[in-house]
Amino acid sequence: MSTYFVHLNELRKRLIRSSLLLLAIFIGFFSVDGHLYHWIAKPILLELPHVSLIATDVITPFTVPMRLAFTCTLFVAVPYLFFELWAFISPGLQGREKRTFLPLVLLSIVLFYIGVGFSYFLICPLALNFFASVTPPGVARMTDIKAYLDFVLTLLFAGGIAFQVPVITIAVVRFGWVTLEQLKHFRPYIIVAAFVLGMLLTPPDVISQLLLAIPMWGLFELGLLTASRAN
Repeated sequence: MSTYFVHLNELRKRLIRSSLLLLAIFIGFFSVDGHLYHWIAKPILLELPHVSLIATDVITPFTVPMRLAFTCTLFVAVPYLFFELWAFISPGLQGREKRTFLPLVLLSIVLFYIGVGFSYFLICPLALNFFASVTPPGVARMTDIKAYLDFVLTLLFAGGIAFQVPVITIAVVRFGWVTLEQLKHFRPYIIVAAFVLGMLLTPPDVISQLLLAIPMWGLFELGLLTASRAN
């Protein structure tokens, strides 16, 4: 059997294992969808206790929990999926590439989870509180469950992506794409870019934009410090 078919067969086995794991986790999450949505709705229930969550579409009570269960499945399974990917590609990497690539991947996963937690526990409550404070008098606050899920997932994903800044900073220096001096020279532009990304990745309120942009700036500086010590 040629090397090509050996690799193809290995890839097939890893895809089957990953698919079975995803299916098992999804079934577990979907079976407790009521508790799962209550957890994702906790920020709005705590910050705005008088808000009513409603469904404006016939199929929304079914599709929203399914989408949430699928998202949580990917969120939980990411470490295992990266493990399967690493086990597949690592034999073809050189020793130096392994020593560089694996720590960056592990750091990326950890920072993604930290960013998601940062958004859930800090940005979401403050953003919801801000929106409640600007609600005109006499307006009843009733939020569609699909719209609320989109809002929360956007913030969580934005937090996870924003916390990848140190990984990107270290990677571009380690692989020689940019020097430390060049990054320091472009620091003012990178700070502006952090605030622009904070504006684009979050809802249109100043609080959540600042809460995302300022950590991105700090994480960039942390990435610079780490890259300088690694050189």
